[in-house]
Amino acid sequence: LQLKKLDQAVSAAHTFFVANPQHLQMREDIEKYRRMSGVKADSFQDLEATPHWEAYETGVQHYDADEYLQAVARLEESLSEALSALEECRALCEGPWEDEDEEEEMQLGLYEAIAAHYIQVLKCRQQCVLEIATKPGRISATEDFIPSHLDLLQFAYSQVGNQTLAAECAASYLLFYPTDEPMLEKVKQYRTELGEDAAVTARQSIQHYVQRSLMEKKLIYYAVEHLGETFNDPDLWTPDALIPENLKEKYREDQAKQKQETLDVEEREKRGPLPFEGIAVTMDSQQMNGTQRVVFDRVLTESECKDLLRLTKAAGEAGDGYRARRSPHTPHERFEGLTVLKAMQLAQNGDVEWRDAKLLLQASEKSRKIIESYFTPGKKLHFSFTHLVCRTAVDGDQEGRMDLSHPVHADNCLLDPEGQECWKEPPAYVYRDYSGILYLNDDFQGGGLFFTEMDTVTVTAEVHPKCGRLVAFSSGKENPHGVWAVSRGRRCAIALWYTHSQEHAEQERAKAEELMEQRAVEQEQPDGDKHQGTDRSSRSSSEPRAPSRATKPAEQNQKPGLDRKQHPKVLRARDEF
Repeated sequence: LQLKKLDQAVSAAHTFFVANPQHLQMREDIEKYRRMSGVKADSFQDLEATPHWEAYETGVQHYDADEYLQAVARLEESLSEALSALEECRALCEGPWEDEDEEEEMQLGLYEAIAAHYIQVLKCRQQCVLEIATKPGRISATEDFIPSHLDLLQFAYSQVGNQTLAAECAASYLLFYPTDEPMLEKVKQYRTELGEDAAVTARQSIQHYVQRSLMEKKLIYYAVEHLGETFNDPDLWTPDALIPENLKEKYREDQAKQKQETLDVEEREKRGPLPFEGIAVTMDSQQMNGTQRVVFDRVLTESECKDLLRLTKAAGEAGDGYRARRSPHTPHERFEGLTVLKAMQLAQNGDVEWRDAKLLLQASEKSRKIIESYFTPGKKLHFSFTHLVCRTAVDGDQEGRMDLSHPVHADNCLLDPEGQECWKEPPAYVYRDYSGILYLNDDFQGGGLFFTEMDTVTVTAEVHPKCGRLVAFSSGKENPHGVWAVSRGRRCAIALWYTHSQEHAEQERAKAEELMEQRAVEQEQPDGDKHQGTDRSSRSSSEPRAPSRATKPAEQNQKPGLDRKQHPKVLRARDEF
């Protein structure tokens, strides 16, 4: 762009965006390029596109638009180019392997070394199908890439009236899945239309592809069973007869484990009674098109919401690090946050009222009891993290905005939409089991919570914020979620995360509760009011009386965060909704 080469700049930006569709800054740059007068539509080229992928995507677009003649041409081109690319990849598997263990190779005899090398070549060739089935810039392959071509082609040919080629494609597909009932019915139909004497045979190129692949798999699985090799089969269509019995047993064990996990989820769906009266279940998992999701209303009163909103002022003035700076997720919003410990320390210093800080503890504990009784009756949930958060739209910075207030994610795993997987590994908070958001207001625009499929694009449910509304859900891959952009006003809520693991319980909360107990003890002393100011808020009638014990009163001039060494808490952007 700085060299005034606009077409090349647009192509480079488009290429990056195709591979990174969630990159917010590049999305904005692409939109700016679209609005520029000197930019043409054909400038948006993917410079990394391979011939077979370009033809495949165009063919699918024609197919989806019912343009079957064009779809047939591009899909045939894609299939031909894909098979050619496959042969090129297989040829590169020949030759020495750089990562072979030289010491181990020296210990092998001649025949063993030849066999080990040949098995590596065969495994490399098998993995080539993943190479051609992975779109440039992506990390995961499209499943059944070759068979899917034949499935699409057989239908497209039938729609344009070419039953001969439709039957050929159907027969070719059956080489991969010979017991597929719908396709068997199709072949039977085509035989009827073409006449019983008509020969319906699979394509020669596909026959060669399948026969060669099966022979290679047979040799590899023999090495797995007898020579201690390992193999990740790239194909879903591999016949069970080829797989060694011990591997089948492991597969059956995995299936049994998955079935048990499903039964556990169904058992958890048998909910316990709610511990508080007046709370309504507004939406359950079925109404939200998912599992382990629920929306409660009337968890807080209007008065309680107002008191907590008053507390959010402290988040902007003396919060936990953000102090109304730009949001870590979008430059179009400001962000304020307040932890329960920080709220108690502010109350101790007289910066906020004790009753407001106490209400934050009570509201979050009430939410915990509701979620625990609904999802895991009889199984203790501990706080993992509690955060009073506000997001404010930046005035004059909303025009043309396309990003989200918080991108789609899962709370205890790293979401991989391309691979349709969620990796339960650091830096994800893998110990989190349930999540919740307790809303405090609705006088803003946008800011709703939404759930998606694993692709992060298909929205399955939406939740609109309002005072006293609590949305709760399990923290895993079954509940990817994000937050729509806050385009006007200020959205405030209490973000809540819970865990079954006591060792991961929120340490700051224990310290906050200790400060609250100290406050209660001082109020019970005869001169408590004199030492603690004029705040005379009374204990909630529904709250158990705090135990009276000889706890040393907190000093008035204590600096917030002095206990940071004992209870470290590094706040990270990914903690926020």
